[in-house]
Amino acid sequence: MNGTSAKDTSANGADANGKSGDGNGKGGNGASASGTRVNGTRMNGTLERLGRIRELGIVGATVLLFVVTGLANSGFLSIDSFRDILLNASIIGLLAIGQAMVIITRNVDLSVSSTTGLSAFLAGVLLADHKGLPVIVVALACIAMGAAWGLLNGALVAYFRIPALVATLGTLYVIRGVDYWFAGGRQVNAADMPSGFLSLGTAKIVGVPVLPLITLAVLAAVGWGLANLRSGRELYAIGSNPDAAILAGVPVTRRLLTVFVLNGAIAGLAGVLWAARFGTLDATVATGKELDVVAAAVVGGVAISGGVGSAWGAALGALLLTSISSALAVLKVDSLAQYAINGALLLAAIVLDRLLALRLAARLRKKSRERSVETTPLAAEATR
Repeated sequence: MNGTSAKDTSANGADANGKSGDGNGKGGNGASASGTRVNGTRMNGTLERLGRIRELGIVGATVLLFVVTGLANSGFLSIDSFRDILLNASIIGLLAIGQAMVIITRNVDLSVSSTTGLSAFLAGVLLADHKGLPVIVVALACIAMGAAWGLLNGALVAYFRIPALVATLGTLYVIRGVDYWFAGGRQVNAADMPSGFLSLGTAKIVGVPVLPLITLAVLAAVGWGLANLRSGRELYAIGSNPDAAILAGVPVTRRLLTVFVLNGAIAGLAGVLWAARFGTLDATVATGKELDVVAAAVVGGVAISGGVGSAWGAALGALLLTSISSALAVLKVDSLAQYAINGALLLAAIVLDRLLALRLAARLRKKSRERSVETTPLAAEATR
């Protein structure tokens, strides 16, 4: 699990501090550093197992949902049904991937829905008013616009030290206001946009819709970066303990700024996909979707307290929530029940994270006491 990287950083920092504290090396500080390494290694292993169990649990829950719903209505297991679920999950999943990076750093970005809405409308206006404009140019413009809003969020959080919840709640309304001003009551319809662009919403490659493939490509890149790049691992260190991350030499301000910019860019891309998927665009696009995005990430195992989670888990969370929505429609359950179910899943995920954290802390305290008992005779002998 990616979340283990924070513990690597903390353990290494503690080890270095332990060694520098006592030049003798063989005294109590040396034993303490050794104990820290042992505890850090055991904690890494525990977090990895918990992460795998959590993500496998989401996969199992999704499979169970399909089986139960399929028994009630065999049409739910059709190829068209799978394709629709993938299409519906692709945009929320894409946003959840970016949100996961932010939440891992112990922050949150509530403005992603407004950024997505503004990006979608911008894409529609550019394509409708400038015939022949390459789609790639439109996509890059929307991504750049999203990154600019992300830069603003990042500056508010990283430089001005405004809590992310407050800062992004404010920009949520600011961006939505800009969207209403820009739209001016206008609505862009599918007939106004090129058919080639709209085909992205329905096009397939080897029978698989293009939109989920784009989401999968972003997921692979972000997932790999969080697991393998030093900058990715440092995000977990920031989320686990920001003060310790600073002491360990992690450029916290720069990392936070980068995360918000990347998240904004992903929201800009999501807006382009939204425009291709739905065609009809106005200033209300994606209103309220920020809560679905946060819920998908948290249900997917990204701890709201930071330092734990993965992009893969966030994407799986989006798939599970989208599958539940589709299953409720097939079973003819009131659509309002979806909000209650999503809320219950979110609360369950938060409670589970808390229970796992308490259990992990108890295990670490126990291991630390055991290690302390083992090293005390050695330290006493070394001082003789």
